[in-house]
Amino acid sequence: MKNGNVGIVVVSHSADIARGTADMVRQMVGDEIPLAWCGGNPDGGLGTNVESIMQAIDQAWSDKGVAILVDLGGAETNSEMAIELQPEERQGRIVVCNAPIVEGAVMAATEASGGASLDEVKRTAEELSPS
Repeated sequence: MKNGNVGIVVVSHSADIARGTADMVRQMVGDEIPLAWCGGNPDGGLGTNVESIMQAIDQAWSDKGVAILVDLGGAETNSEMAIELQPEERQGRIVVCNAPIVEGAVMAATEASGGASLDEVKRTAEELSPS
């Protein structure tokens, strides 16, 4: 989807949390933004993996970029690896937001749905994070 709005990716160690967060974003923001989620390891347990994150980035890709919301350190590390494996022209248009996963995803999506830039989306999500 290349509709001109920043895409959002939700990455959690739990597939249920990732899916639930994405559902909440959809219900609150609608289909105004490209949105994808991934969570859990390939065996159905807790964890994240780089391949799933790369697929989610592809699903949520927008020419304006993609903001990734993560729950724990491993999700952040794997998201950073997934960014490094993207084509060079995409790497600078994908950011990991240091924000609470649910609130951050909702606020980032709300900002993105209004046509905000990737920097504005990231800043809005990160305003929720304690300093």
